[in-house]
Amino acid sequence: MSDPAEFTVIVTDTARDARDLLIEASGLTATRVSNAMASGAAWLKTEHGFRRIRRRSAKLSAGDELFLNYDESVLSQTSAPAELIKDGGRWSVWIKPSGMRAQGSKWGDHTTLGRYAENHLEPQRESFIVHRLDLAASGLMMLAHDKKAAAHLSGQFAARTVGKRYHAIVHGKFPGQAEPQQYLGEIDGKASQTEASRLRFDPESNRSVLQVSILTGRKHQIRRHLADAGFPIVGDRLYGKEKPGSDFTLSTTGTHPLLDKVKSDPGFFAEDLCLIASRLTFDDPDTGERIKCECIPQEWL
Repeated sequence: MSDPAEFTVIVTDTARDARDLLIEASGLTATRVSNAMASGAAWLKTEHGFRRIRRRSAKLSAGDELFLNYDESVLSQTSAPAELIKDGGRWSVWIKPSGMRAQGSKWGDHTTLGRYAENHLEPQRESFIVHRLDLAASGLMMLAHDKKAAAHLSGQFAARTVGKRYHAIVHGKFPGQAEPQQYLGEIDGKASQTEASRLRFDPESNRSVLQVSILTGRKHQIRRHLADAGFPIVGDRLYGKEKPGSDFTLSTTGTHPLLDKVKSDPGFFAEDLCLIASRLTFDDPDTGERIKCECIPQEWL
């Protein structure tokens, strides 16, 4: 089966298990259905709402609805492993690699950070997403491991008390003033604000290393602001297209220790997108202690 397909079963016989019912409805093999369920592609609708089911032993009641959202292109996706930075019990902080998703979809969640954490934390815990990071970007992401911690941490993001810092390599000679460059404007109809300052410039490759802070969290905000200013992030296939009259070229030639670091260490940088979430600060939901996590190599600082 190459095209995505959705299958639905209304439960009438509660003596049969979920996997067998989905095999019968889809015509797929037991192995494919089992793998799809383990990857988060199966859902159960009860009087209490929707939830993913991963095991054939899920309890069923008459009138429940089973759903299988089967897409081989999604289920075949893989990602590099994440790295645990700090485990706070009710929360944890990870380095998300490029290609690992922050959040799943109805088609699956097996390449998400939350699912990776559930499979690798000891002791095992449920995971809740409290913020996001671009698929192509890498760097620090926080997870909550119970609903109260998730609400507390989400509240910190809403109140903008969480500190976030990024590092990026951009094309061109970024201004080197003492004060950060300010980028303001609307993204998707909402106000946005980004601050960026230059750490280093490499004349041979015509690239700059930047430290970036965002005061709002719009989709692709850093990538869009820097590209609009004429300094697209290296490897940004979505926004990094050369514009008429611009003074930069999207060249991948030239050597520099920083650029070598990007190429040799995909665990810290996206496959091609040179953007990393490098610092995260927040208050521990239990103690109120200010927690600071960093993942930028010292040579970048």
